[in-house]
Formats: sequence, C-alpha cells, structure tokens
Amino acid sequence: MSESDDERRIGVVIVDDDALVRVGLVMMMGGAPDIRVLAEAEDGGRVVDLVERHSPDVVLMDIRMPSVDGLTATESLRALPDPPEVLVLTTFDADEHVLRALRAGAAGFLLKDTPPKEIVESVRRVARGFPVLSPSVTRRLMDRVADADHSERAGRARSRLAVLNARETDVAVAVGQGRSNADIASRLFLSVPTVKTHVSNILTKLGLNNRVQIALLVHDAELLDDEQD
Repeated sequence: MSESDDERRIGVVIVDDDALVRVGLVMMMGGAPDIRVLAEAEDGGRVVDLVERHSPDVVLMDIRMPSVDGLTATESLRALPDPPEVLVLTTFDADEHVLRALRAGAAGFLLKDTPPKEIVESVRRVARGFPVLSPSVTRRLMDRVADADHSERAGRARSRLAVLNARETDVAVAVGQGRSNADIASRLFLSVPTVKTHVSNILTKLGLNNRVQIALLVHDAELLDDEQD
C-alpha cells in the first residue's frame, strides 16, 4: 500500500485500560482495509498527547479507567481546535454517564459486546460525520437519567433554541426524532442540500458539534412529544 493510500485510511486511536479489549479492537480494525490503528493507550490521561501526535479521525474511548476516565478525556479532546470524533465504549447501554459524553460532543457509543462488523462500520460512520447512536437508544438513555432540575433544564434548552428561525426549529425537531436528511427533506418539502445547510446553520448557531447534541437539546426542550408520529 502506498503512502497516499495509507493516508486515506481512517486513523484510529484506542483507549481502554483492559489489555484484552485493546487487543481485540486492534484485531477488528486490522481486518478492515480502510482503517489503521495509529496508537493505543491504557488511560484517558494519555489521549490528548496521542491525538496531537497522530491526528486520528476517530478515538475509541472506554468510560471507566483508573486515572483519567473516558468522560473527562472526551471533554478534553472535544475542546481541541480540530478534534477527532469520539466513539465511547461502554458495558451498559443505560449507563447514565454516557449522556455526559454525548453532551461533551462524542459521536455516540458502542457496547463492548457489539459484533465486530458493526464496530468497524460504526468507526466508518463517525469518520464520515454520522453519529452511531440510534434514536431508540438515545431515548432509553435519557429516560434513565435522573433529572432533578427538569423544568429548569427545559427552560434553558428552549432559550438556546430561540436563536433558530422557524424552519431551523422544524429541522432541529426532525433531527431530534432521528430522521435522515432525505426524510426531513421529504417531510418539510425541502431539498436535501437545503436540509444540510439548515443543519449546519443550527450547529453553528447553537455552538454544537453534531446531530446527537441537537437531539439532546430538542429533547431537553420537550419539543418531541408533540411532533413525533
């Protein structure tokens, strides 16, 4: 493989304190011709240095690590000028800490027992800018989180969304419902490029990184119940 071909492959950094998990992930990624593992780390405290050194496209991040956990490391990564996408690894799909990672800008999360082919495809998806968190899992996570300041959070979310115009709000709600750009375009009688422009404008206006964060904000604002089919 030429150097240019190598550069076109998706670069991945793996962060997990379990050596066996790291070995398994390296083997999974090694079997994909379009993915290369650039580095490994056993703790979140090393990940910023590795990312700055190797410039990966995707970081596979464990949550529970002994020194610096994956949540803190994700927040540190997403604060970098040109951050990689972060795919959080977790044992429990209802782990309330995953929500913090999503709010920090992670592209989604994977269960550690996810089939290898799905893990590899998830890496490809987030590298292309698509979150891998399904709407049903998103809702299940949010429903499990204890939210003592529910009304206050709803008010803050609605205040943030108030900067959007009416059409952008419609698109944001549709994103919150987990709809694709093509589905949103059909439902709102727009072209797909126009929907993409609206999504980009929403992200810019709200200071967000990805569609998952739009969905979380729309959910916090309680805009889904009235709009969902």
